[in-house]
Amino acid sequence: MSATAENPPATATAVEERVRARVITDDPLYRAIPVALRFTAAEPLAVRIVFPAELSPEGTDNEWVFPRALLEAGLSAPTGTGDVRVWPCGRVQAVVEFHSPEGVAVVQFDIAALRRFLRRTYSTATRPA
Repeated sequence: MSATAENPPATATAVEERVRARVITDDPLYRAIPVALRFTAAEPLAVRIVFPAELSPEGTDNEWVFPRALLEAGLSAPTGTGDVRVWPCGRVQAVVEFHSPEGVAVVQFDIAALRRFLRRTYSTATRPA
């Protein structure tokens, strides 16, 4: 997991944080992937995790939208019962599990990157337009 992120400046209505994550499989070698974390003030209760098109059988970005509160709560304790579940994995990483009709994807993130993203979303959501 890379601790570095490429972060464009936040605008008054949007936040995007680009991070590296690991797809967890039964293979001992993890696959690092680029992921975009997104937030817009138009949907203040939601966050988006976007996986690149090359990982999708359809060849399009794969975007998951779920409550920002679920992501935040999952950094300190297991949470979620539906399509998205989040839990801490040790002190520096968190796991996000995505359920779809095609199967389950388990992705590991640095907690620091997720916390930085969440801080930026709260800062953006409270700024006057």
